[in-house]
Amino acid sequence: MRALVIDKPGRFSVESVPDPSPGPAEAVVRVGAVGICGTDVHIVEGEFPPTPYPIVPGHEFAGEVVAVGREAAGVRVGDRVAVDPSLFCGRCHYCAIGRGNLCDNWGAIGDTVDGAMAEYVAVPAANCHRLPGHVSAAHGALVEPLSCAVHGFDVLPRQLGSHYLIYGAGTMGLLMLQLATAAGAASVSVIDLNAGRLEVARILGADAASTSADDLDRPEGWEIVIDCTGAIPAIEDGLARVRRGGTFQQFGVAAAQDRAAVSPFRIYNDEITIVGSMAVLHSFGRAVDLLGEGVVDADTMITHDFALTEFDEALRTFRSGSGRKIQILPAGRP
Repeated sequence: MRALVIDKPGRFSVESVPDPSPGPAEAVVRVGAVGICGTDVHIVEGEFPPTPYPIVPGHEFAGEVVAVGREAAGVRVGDRVAVDPSLFCGRCHYCAIGRGNLCDNWGAIGDTVDGAMAEYVAVPAANCHRLPGHVSAAHGALVEPLSCAVHGFDVLPRQLGSHYLIYGAGTMGLLMLQLATAAGAASVSVIDLNAGRLEVARILGADAASTSADDLDRPEGWEIVIDCTGAIPAIEDGLARVRRGGTFQQFGVAAAQDRAAVSPFRIYNDEITIVGSMAVLHSFGRAVDLLGEGVVDADTMITHDFALTEFDEALRTFRSGSGRKIQILPAGRP
């Protein structure tokens, strides 16, 4: 089969590699669509420490099961599935207390083992989630980022009528916008420096969208402020916009060495809660349901698709910020 192989940071090519066969508790999935996200870019650039090389990337994907191992349960040949890429060890302290996303031996399909930028991929059968009949593979590949957003809401306080401020109108910011609207927000405002993205935020239901929170008439602040950028200026500005008694969520990924200024006195005096959200945790199945019920506008979220051999062009498109969700179709267009 053909697969995109990153030999080492900065060097990748489409190669012929052996077809996968399922282990006893595994399934082999013919990949219909796989999304590109910031983690993939970090892997290409050698900036994601858990990744070994060479590796086949791709952790946001959906497709059709074409083979199963003798001990595989809950999935059959012919099932159309989205696959949770999480590989938790099940033995460490964090797994034991139900916090597998913090696993001491954390791994993920496409991040630490070969992933879905290939025609076929072998995965744990337990990680396969059947898609509703009307959900395409391209839409199904949105389940993984949506499941990250669902986990983000799991660790937020949710009170009907809250006012939300979201920094970043990329894929994750737009998903958080749609979930906030569905969760009963009184208003959702979005900040981004890209005017084109702001227009999409308005289409998807933002009550206000601007390049600066100074333009928004809410001097008392917002109950929930979510950073989806990982950019220090946005984080510092967002921390200053939280209403007294409110919550700031760090959802976007900043570099490990980055530091943001924060007022400890304000955290104390205004009882500000600061919470992080990392990856997927008990949220994948619910994301399938939300996508199936149309809570997310999948057509608007997906802007580009490329063949496996066009990965370089897809990467340039992603880095340019000109699209939203960009996907690779290893099997070609349907």
